[in-house]
Amino acid sequence: MADNLSVVIAAAGVGRRMGSGTNKQYMLLNSRPVLAYSLDVFAGFDPVKEIIVVANSREINFCKEEVINKYGYQKISRVIGGGKERQDSVWIGLSWLDGSTDFVAVHDGARPLLSPSLLEELFRAAQKWGAAVPGIPVRDTLKMIDEEGFISQTLDRHSIIAVQTPQVFRYSKLVEAYKKAYEEGFTGTDDASLFERYIGRVKMVPGDHKNIKITFPEDLIAARSLLEAGAGNEGRVREQE
Repeated sequence: MADNLSVVIAAAGVGRRMGSGTNKQYMLLNSRPVLAYSLDVFAGFDPVKEIIVVANSREINFCKEEVINKYGYQKISRVIGGGKERQDSVWIGLSWLDGSTDFVAVHDGARPLLSPSLLEELFRAAQKWGAAVPGIPVRDTLKMIDEEGFISQTLDRHSIIAVQTPQVFRYSKLVEAYKKAYEEGFTGTDDASLFERYIGRVKMVPGDHKNIKITFPEDLIAARSLLEAGAGNEGRVREQE
C-alpha cells in the first residue's frame, strides 16, 4: 500500500477580518505562532515525508525565521509565495511536489488545533478511498434565501456537514482535478470540490468541533480556551446515531 504523505499548508491569506496588523497564522497563541501548532502535528506524523508552506510573498523570510527556523522543523522542504486566491496558492504548492508523492494533505495554516488521531484517520481513509475530508454535523437550522432576502427553503441538516481541513487525496488525482479546473476556469470553495467535480467521490471522516479556523478575533480567544482544555488530542466528533 502506498504510504507516503506530503503536506501543503495554505498560509498566504491576509486575514483582514482579524483586524490586526499581524496575519492570523503568525499571531501568538499561548506564546507560539498559530501556524506552529499544525506544523507540530504534521512533523510528528511518520508517513509525512515533506511539508511545503505557501506563504504571502512578503512574509516568506518572516515565516522562515520566526516559525520554521525558530522551532527547528526538519520536514519542511520550502516556503514559497502564494497566488491571488487560495486555489492558486494550493496549486503552486502541489506543483512543487515530485512524482514520487503518493498522497497529499492540504491544510489551512490558521487551523491550529488538528489532532494526531484525526490526521491518521484521514490518511487511512484516503488510502482506501482516494480522498477524505473531515466533516462535522451542523448545529443550527439551515435555510436558503432568495434574492430579496426571504427564506425559500429549509434544508435537512442531517444530510449536511461543515467541512474542515486537512483534506487528504491521492496526489496524482488531485493534480488532475486542478489541471481540469484551470482548463475550464472553475474555482472551487475547497480542494474537495475540485476532486468531486472531476474525479469522483470523497469520503467523509468524522471531524472535530475543536479543529477551528482562526478567522475572527474571538476565534483566538476560543482557541486559547480549547488548548487549556486539552484540544488537539480529544473532542473527536462521532457519527450521529
